[in-house]
Amino acid sequence: MKIIVAIDGPAGAGKSTIAKKLAEKLNLVFMNTGSFYRGLTLMLLRSKGADAAGSGGEKVDLKDTQAVIDFTETLSFEYSSEGLSINGENVEKYLRTDTVESIVSPVSAIPEVRRILNKKIRAVAEKTGVVCEGRDMTTVVFPDTPFKFYLDASVETRAMRRFAQGTSSLSLEEIRESIEQRDALDRNKVEGSLRIAPDAFYLDSSGLTIDEVCDIMLAEILGKGIYNGAEGSGKGC
Repeated sequence: MKIIVAIDGPAGAGKSTIAKKLAEKLNLVFMNTGSFYRGLTLMLLRSKGADAAGSGGEKVDLKDTQAVIDFTETLSFEYSSEGLSINGENVEKYLRTDTVESIVSPVSAIPEVRRILNKKIRAVAEKTGVVCEGRDMTTVVFPDTPFKFYLDASVETRAMRRFAQGTSSLSLEEIRESIEQRDALDRNKVEGSLRIAPDAFYLDSSGLTIDEVCDIMLAEILGKGIYNGAEGSGKGC
């Protein structure tokens, strides 16, 4: 049986790190569902004459939402440990270019595009078995999986974690303000808003290490008694 572990939570809660560790422990694929939106954006840019990385083509008309919706339907997605493939081509190395970054947000905001991609994401996940994280994985994309988690942390903790990474030029206070603004946007989206599924396992990671969080979540998965594919079943992270 292919299983799907879905993790939701606010920015900076450690979802990606935990999801990757759990995927490795459970011998599953870590799926970055945001890559599907980036991949769609890349292919839209290419359809307008852009090069492989999405640069140099004509501007994508995002006001013509029906054209974007129709184009989304034509794409074939696959996902593996090597990342995302579209129409048989691995496009992982092109997903975070500046041109993709510049329009992925409005592309992903089109409600019907989200619905189409959610169906494609489900189809891929059901073939491989995945651990995925995001904002609406447990509430919209995979509402039927028994392995639902909501990973939380205080704003202070999340800001400190981001600041400690040393990858931002912002001050600690500026990072905190940015996180608070992101939280407000995520919780007030018309489609795919951040909320806690009633049957999700809630975990506040503020005072926990990565391994402690991983151990708690792994125990919850194995404790359900319907998954027996973990490497080293019963052992911690």
